[in-house]
Amino acid sequence: MGVKTMLPSYELGFYALAVTCAVVYSGSGIFEASRDSVNRKAFRDGIKPGWHYFGRKMDVADFEWVMWFTSFRNVIIFALSGHVLFGKICSMTVPQHRAVVYMLYGVFAVLGSMGLVYLMIILSHCLVLYSVALAKQKWLCYVAGLCCLASFKVEPFSSWQSGFVTGAFDLQDVLFYGGSSFTIMRCMSFALESSERKEGIYSIFDLLKYNFYLPFFFFGPVMTFDQFHAQVSTRELRRKDDEMRNIRVHALFHVGAIIAVDIFFHFFYILTLPSDLKFMNRLSDWSLAGLAYSNLVYDWVKAAVMFGVINTIARLDHLDPPQPPKCITMLYVFAETHFDRGINDWLCKYVYDHIGETHDNIMKELVATIATFAVTTLWLGPCEIVYIWSVFNCFGLNFELWVQKFFQLEPFAKLEAKMSAAMSRRIRAVFGAANFWAIVLYNILALNSLEFALLVTKRLLLTGFPVSTLSIWFVTYCGVQLIKERERILAIEEEKCDKAKVE
Repeated sequence: MGVKTMLPSYELGFYALAVTCAVVYSGSGIFEASRDSVNRKAFRDGIKPGWHYFGRKMDVADFEWVMWFTSFRNVIIFALSGHVLFGKICSMTVPQHRAVVYMLYGVFAVLGSMGLVYLMIILSHCLVLYSVALAKQKWLCYVAGLCCLASFKVEPFSSWQSGFVTGAFDLQDVLFYGGSSFTIMRCMSFALESSERKEGIYSIFDLLKYNFYLPFFFFGPVMTFDQFHAQVSTRELRRKDDEMRNIRVHALFHVGAIIAVDIFFHFFYILTLPSDLKFMNRLSDWSLAGLAYSNLVYDWVKAAVMFGVINTIARLDHLDPPQPPKCITMLYVFAETHFDRGINDWLCKYVYDHIGETHDNIMKELVATIATFAVTTLWLGPCEIVYIWSVFNCFGLNFELWVQKFFQLEPFAKLEAKMSAAMSRRIRAVFGAANFWAIVLYNILALNSLEFALLVTKRLLLTGFPVSTLSIWFVTYCGVQLIKERERILAIEEEKCDKAKVE
């Protein structure tokens, strides 16, 4: 049935009320648990002094978030401010050479922050993959690229390369592996795009301009080479209507998100609480479910803030970077689940869509997802928890197609054809609610811990059955219906825009 199927307004109002009450109830349980656990010995490392005037301590269990706003804050502000300044001067004076200015600034920033040896390591990998690209053989580009990526992710090659970088500072490991991993993904994109080019090959200078664009260098996102090259080669730099206003709005939104997270961490210790499983056993099923869901929402906010700040800089440079990830609150299908849209776009273009094609064939889809998650596993760094996460998410993505194909069989297809569109939407939302929790449970494996994921699964499916299981499923069903309603409204608005363009 179509996405434009409408439900009665009173029914949607009831769904909104049910979700609101459930969120408040679950949130109150997490708040009480945070308040009662603040002085526990097990939480001393994760909770530090915060707002003394409110009598609240702060959850500092997330290394990345703390790093950004303590040791890395001044570095980010200084480096990106310099990039914006030089980029603006260049755009106003010699816009045709702006890519060269970006590259030079990026090279000197990497040299100044990480040293000459690290720069040489990065350049050597760029040279290797450029040489491979000259052969114009896709399979060779994949093999060489994945081997280079493995050299930064698999021991002893990883430690061997990092050992060349002398000196030590707090952010060295983060910048080393971040810049190295994203460099390999960019070089692979360059090599694969060069292989598809009918006449000639892009120059190594094009690769260096692409790789050393500083806003993307250390933390991404990955913009595929064809998009970056086309956008950065544009000589006529013109802003769209209200583009600067939108950039300012997005910048203010990200500042607001940072403040909101800071406030949230003073009242809800969602990252530290799961570290003490004994204490977790005392929480209600609703609080545990809310805690698992909150961990995913927070990780989305973190990704949205990081990529949002970088994307704002890129937009000031007249680029159209990959969008931030879709919020977990708006997801109920595995195909849309990702926390880095740049990597997701890269994987879809060069692996998933390349092998799976239309994604209708069960065997092709299976091969495509296995290949995609194999590359993702290498990208994240092979280890036990990543293996488990990859297997479960690979299964979830295929299981969606299996269920879809199963219900397209003649008996079910005829039965659905006899139903009203509204009833079909309700039945699909029931399955969507189950899928929503599969996404949550599969992803907290990587975002939190295997033990916490097993505890939540046990409480929701076994010890909490049937009351907690069915009630949480029902509330999730209500949430999925609200998501579907938003999708319906967006589809109608998109149709109106398309009609207006045609007219």
